Amino acid sequence: MSTTVTPKPEGIDLTSGEFPRIPVAEARRGATLAFFAWTLAVYDFILFGTLLPRIKESFGWSETTALLANTLVSVGVFIVVILVGMFVDRLGRRRGMMVTVGGAAVSSFLTGISTGMASLVGFRSLSGFGMAEQSVNATYLNEVLALTDSDKVRRHRGFIYSFVQTGWPIGALLAAAFIAVVNAVLGEGEWRWAFVIATVPALFVLLLRKGINETPQYRLHQYLDRLVKEGRGDEARVIADRFGLTLKSSSPFREIFSGKNRRNTIVLSLAWIANYFGISTTSVLGTTMLEGVKGVSPSYSLFIVIVSNLVAAAGYVFHGWFGDRIGRKKVVIMGWIMASVFWAAFVLGPGNLAFTLITYMGTLFFLLGPYAAILFYQAECFESHVRGTGSSFIAAMGQPGTVIASAILTGLVASGIGLGSAALWVGAGGMLVSGLLMFGAKHVETVKH
Repeated sequence: MSTTVTPKPEGIDLTSGEFPRIPVAEARRGATLAFFAWTLAVYDFILFGTLLPRIKESFGWSETTALLANTLVSVGVFIVVILVGMFVDRLGRRRGMMVTVGGAAVSSFLTGISTGMASLVGFRSLSGFGMAEQSVNATYLNEVLALTDSDKVRRHRGFIYSFVQTGWPIGALLAAAFIAVVNAVLGEGEWRWAFVIATVPALFVLLLRKGINETPQYRLHQYLDRLVKEGRGDEARVIADRFGLTLKSSSPFREIFSGKNRRNTIVLSLAWIANYFGISTTSVLGTTMLEGVKGVSPSYSLFIVIVSNLVAAAGYVFHGWFGDRIGRKKVVIMGWIMASVFWAAFVLGPGNLAFTLITYMGTLFFLLGPYAAILFYQAECFESHVRGTGSSFIAAMGQPGTVIASAILTGLVASGIGLGSAALWVGAGGMLVSGLLMFGAKHVETVKH
């Protein structure tokens, strides 16, 4: 009779309690690919919102039908993002990164060949793979940067990750530019090509990501899980204690809502929901607010959006850098409260172009920039074996935040309150509440492994 012996994780000395160091070149490659993958995910996300009017015309939908489709897509994306987090903890960071890029590419292509409401909603829901990219990247890079063989990289890991997050404004700008090119070359009715062509760079990044190595932390957890399943739980616990890890004790969802994880899971989830009130008002509906609230012409509103997104990219880098120095939680609190002040000034202040530009740029700088800090912070909140589930679940809360904010904004405007007042209450209110909620989050130590 033969028994199967679980192979030890390669390159990890189980008696030392120390993980092997990761070369800087490997960490740099992972961060670079994460940046390109996130940029493409944002490009695809912005593409849908921008082209929805053309899609509506193509299918002959009413405004109500188009809004319903957008809401249903948000629900689908929410579900997919949560499932991806569970996948990352169960099957690995490397496979998770492959799935997010591959899923986003498939979603883009299928959107381009959709035939109606049902197919469009189903195919666009798969874009949740792309939106899960930011939390998967944070999980992977949190573990990789903690083990790099450079003290400088380990000290400035938040700053390094912030460059990955600049993929949001860059992806948004690429989407706007690409739509302009497609419209000029093929015509406004050829929206399908914008999605189909988007699959090409995504597939290229997918091929490059095949060479990424799995993190040592996940490989050790995988080994410990096998030991427990073989009835060698005591041995697994000794090794886990040696490395400062915790064995899985329940389902990932139950674990992120129990014990020391419960408070941060709830507080951060509520903060994301509230903050997406601000994002929905200022970023997603940026041109609407500039033209409807401040009376800016369409040409100038596009100019302001482009310049402000470039400033937002600097905001990510600043907040990532500052978070390494004073703490990520403090940076998020200060940033989101400052964003609420700038947005209130935008709505209530004079309508001249200079003031409008400065206040809108300031809003995006302090609203979007802190995401470089909070994504890294929330990955640090959880043990390695539930890090993907916890971080993805919290990030998924942006979707219900978008739906709720849109409903409130629509209801307020329909009641006759006016777009400016609605933008103030929903936008500035959401940003302020999200910043105040962050006071309730527990302090967490920087991940050592």
